[in-house]
Amino acid sequence: MTDLTTTYLGLKLKNPVVASASPLTKKLDSAKKLDDAGVGAIVMYSLFEEQIIHESLELDHYLTRGTYSNAEALSYLPDTGMYAMGPGKYLDHLSAVKQTVSVPVIGSLNGVSKGGWTKYARSMQDAGADAIELNLYYIAADPFLTGQELEDTYVELVSDIKSVISVPLAVKLSPFVTALPNFAKRLSEAGADGLVLFNRFYQPDFDLDNLEVVHSVTLSNSDELRLPLRWVSILYGKIRADLALTSGVHTATDVIKSMMAGAKVTMLASELLHNGYGRVPDILANVQAWMTEHEYESIQQMQGSMSQQAVREPAAFERANYMKMLSSWKSLP
Repeated sequence: MTDLTTTYLGLKLKNPVVASASPLTKKLDSAKKLDDAGVGAIVMYSLFEEQIIHESLELDHYLTRGTYSNAEALSYLPDTGMYAMGPGKYLDHLSAVKQTVSVPVIGSLNGVSKGGWTKYARSMQDAGADAIELNLYYIAADPFLTGQELEDTYVELVSDIKSVISVPLAVKLSPFVTALPNFAKRLSEAGADGLVLFNRFYQPDFDLDNLEVVHSVTLSNSDELRLPLRWVSILYGKIRADLALTSGVHTATDVIKSMMAGAKVTMLASELLHNGYGRVPDILANVQAWMTEHEYESIQQMQGSMSQQAVREPAAFERANYMKMLSSWKSLP
């Protein structure tokens, strides 16, 4: 019998198929269905920095509105720093999910700036999260903001969050980084136990009839696997942090490729949103069948077997592949 177990963020998982952050975890019964379908772990939908700050400011407004008209107004509630309203519901739901499912549950915190909101990582831990995933989703639109400044902010943010939790921390990254291996190394040294490659940026479109910006979600496809596959392959063995591959994982073939590149887990959402929970057992069965046919006894045996770890100069290797690809194109007759 082939062994599908893997270890991610120090957590032993029964298989490398993880449900990534998506609306599927917003309902308790949906989270239970993911568990019943056989996923190795569940990543909660994200709690956003803006949600925490907005709710805190709103509550602070109502708490302090009568301060100067009543000498006792400041004693309505003790000063707790960050107030939980909407975020409190997230923590309650996280706790309920943890108590309902049998697999590890990873809390998701989406933010980019330093501040008191980062303490919610500890609140997620206290609510039962087995690990925290920090989702760095940010479009650098300021022409005066340098890449170095942005990366420094991220590294400090990871260090800040790591200092308030004892559970593992994963960081979900964008591919739009000038020198990704160096940035990955810095994040790992700052305390990131894992890196998730990559975040999908949702691109807006223009409605020319109504002259409006249109925001819509486009689900991924397997073609998008190539970008994270390349970088997982390059980073494998070069940094301490575990690697998770997401974006473009839809089939057993995608999972197998990801393992061979060096990922500890694959994360999928689009496939489940489009085709349902039943895809999990189908994918796992096909992975197992492929492993049996090709005489692989375990997932660990596969991991990193096709990475670039043995290549002396990956950049030169990539340029060689680039030239081969271009020369392989055959023009139309």
